[in-house]
Amino acid sequence: MTDFIHIVGGGLAGSEAAWQLAQAGVRVRLSEMRGGGDMTPAHHTDGLAELVCSNSFRSDDAENNAVGLLHAEMRALDSLIMAKADEHRVPAGSALAVDRDGFSAAVTQALAAHPLIEVVRERVDVLPEGPAIIATGPLTAAPLAEAIAAETGSDALAFFDAIAPIVHRDTIDMDVAWMASRWDKNAQMADGSVSDGDYINCPMTKEQYLAFHQGLLDGEKTEFRDWEKDTPYFEGCMPIEVMASRGEDTLRYGPMKPVGLDNPTTGRWPYAVVQLRQDNALGTLWNMVGFQTKLKHAEQVRLFRTIPGLENAEFARLGGLHRNTFINSPQLLDPTLRLRSAPNIRFAGQMTGCEGYVESAAVGLLAGRFWAADLAGRAIDPPPVTTAFGALLGHITGGADAATYQPMNVNFGLFPPVGGGGRSKKADRKRRYTDRAREDLRAWSATLSPAG
Repeated sequence: MTDFIHIVGGGLAGSEAAWQLAQAGVRVRLSEMRGGGDMTPAHHTDGLAELVCSNSFRSDDAENNAVGLLHAEMRALDSLIMAKADEHRVPAGSALAVDRDGFSAAVTQALAAHPLIEVVRERVDVLPEGPAIIATGPLTAAPLAEAIAAETGSDALAFFDAIAPIVHRDTIDMDVAWMASRWDKNAQMADGSVSDGDYINCPMTKEQYLAFHQGLLDGEKTEFRDWEKDTPYFEGCMPIEVMASRGEDTLRYGPMKPVGLDNPTTGRWPYAVVQLRQDNALGTLWNMVGFQTKLKHAEQVRLFRTIPGLENAEFARLGGLHRNTFINSPQLLDPTLRLRSAPNIRFAGQMTGCEGYVESAAVGLLAGRFWAADLAGRAIDPPPVTTAFGALLGHITGGADAATYQPMNVNFGLFPPVGGGGRSKKADRKRRYTDRAREDLRAWSATLSPAG
């Protein structure tokens, strides 16, 4: 066995795994192909932990939301990703959104400066022979993907993921649009201030909405290659035009929901609304919430400029579409993320079939912790399924049916039911989930390496 762990992939999962191992005193070789002459269809920079879709880590409410609970659990275990996300937070109501460039730069700097981490810009085409973590994400280069398929004896599953457009703030007409958070909910920020009106809202009348809806249906879409035609979408990142095809009002109950947003001009809720969320610390870039799309670029510009308030919008980035791949983890991985056919290799991140930035980083954290314990000769059990870590890991490594396995965000549906008897309010039930999780995580953390 070599005296280092080879991590392949410098995304959220690989970056977090590298940090956890190095903090535990283990040397790491972190291989990232971006910056070494290769690029993916979705990335724009060579920065580690680059956010390629939304800049949101979703809800930061650790009391009532499963992903917020996962945030808290990661913070409790010295997560680099959460630490840098907190440092580069931008206003987003009760969600945790970040300045994507500042966040990636901070993660890159922290890893490059660590004395036990060597960041190497190289593409890895074969599975390592020594102890390793494969965290190449949903856009794994073809040679390595083929090597994985050859080792596992099964084809990778696949789904499509779409990217939302980003608008320059000074091109939004604020005489039409207005700032507000739904139901006027305020969020306590890291510096103690209270954010108010974190979203830009563009209102639509019924006539405007119906015309826009028809435009989504009629707009020219990206052509699929033959090998992509049978690839399913992930429900949590559905292109807006696919949602539109499911019914006239689908968008009004989804990303264009007007409920709780009083238009100051009319004093009433609009028929539909398009929301934009701050994308960088300067507040100069705002992304269109839920507007991931596979419309062609010229069609996006034409159609999105029909939205009230965006008639003169300039786009820093238009939407796009790329194919994501993931392995059949319940069939292929053991409870500590090791490849059953080659136990020197662990998988982490979206390649395992988890979905979402935070979930990817969380699985990377676990993979790093498991390797650190192995190298120290300290066997540890997986985290309890009553915790957010354990519920997510359980879904990946055995809680789901291998025959129908699909990507999943962390959610309370993955947790064992809480007691209490009889019917109870949803808020009370969620609080019991989080109280139980905190207690069980505390006990499990005591079994970790000294870094825990």
